[in-house]
Amino acid sequence: MIRLSIQARQALARLTLPVLIVVSFGVMLLGKADTLLAERARIALADGLVPIYAVLSSPLSQIQASITETATLWTMREENARLRDENEKLRRWQSIALALDAENQRLKASLQWIPDADASYVTARVVADAGGAYAKAVLLSVGPNHGVRKGEIAVDERGLIGRITEVGSRTARVLLITDLNSRIPVIMETSRAHAILVGTNGTRPRLQYWPEGIVPKEGERIVTSAEANAFPANLPIGTVHYTASGAADVEPAALLQKLEVVRIFDYGLNGVVPPERPTPGRH
Repeated sequence: MIRLSIQARQALARLTLPVLIVVSFGVMLLGKADTLLAERARIALADGLVPIYAVLSSPLSQIQASITETATLWTMREENARLRDENEKLRRWQSIALALDAENQRLKASLQWIPDADASYVTARVVADAGGAYAKAVLLSVGPNHGVRKGEIAVDERGLIGRITEVGSRTARVLLITDLNSRIPVIMETSRAHAILVGTNGTRPRLQYWPEGIVPKEGERIVTSAEANAFPANLPIGTVHYTASGAADVEPAALLQKLEVVRIFDYGLNGVVPPERPTPGRH
């Protein structure tokens, strides 16, 4: 075994870094000088490593699949627990709803209640977000002989969208509840207080003009009022959400940003729009 003096070891230690730097530059220069040689070396290295990758990939894939399956099973377990809780809540609400429905039927029978006539409706597809004279409106394709009139009510599967403001031979325009020109008489479902829902040209309309001494509650449901014969009563609109500035906005129940198919109801109301010439009836 060769023993080096302390001075020799120190000299070698000092030379190690410069030698490595020189070798690195040499390899870089060699690669630049002979690109084909460097490419062949990389290909040869890759060819040599491919069998190793092939051997390692199978168990790694199995391990990854096992981890994914375990995570999926754990997620499904949590989801099943959540669904069981929701089903239990739904069963309780179903019992309450059945009891209220039975009570409602008894009260109607004792009062000899005359139900409102069923409203007729047509279904239309949204073809454009074309505001025209309005900032927030959609254009519907209703086809010929549709029988749609100005002032009729447009809804989706969740709630009120707006009213028909223009009617053509094959199209109709709906003024959305969020448009600045929209004014809707509403009722706060908890307090039964009346107010006006005003469009803001934003994503949420705003509550205004509620009675003194009444304060809309956060999350309170808002429905339409039959005031002025403009809207039928109790159509769902949305829920109250206060802004950072303290304004009582209403989060629409309808999916106004993703409208595709809407229904247009004829409730026989003309409290806002003047009567027009008769149009073909619906079936």
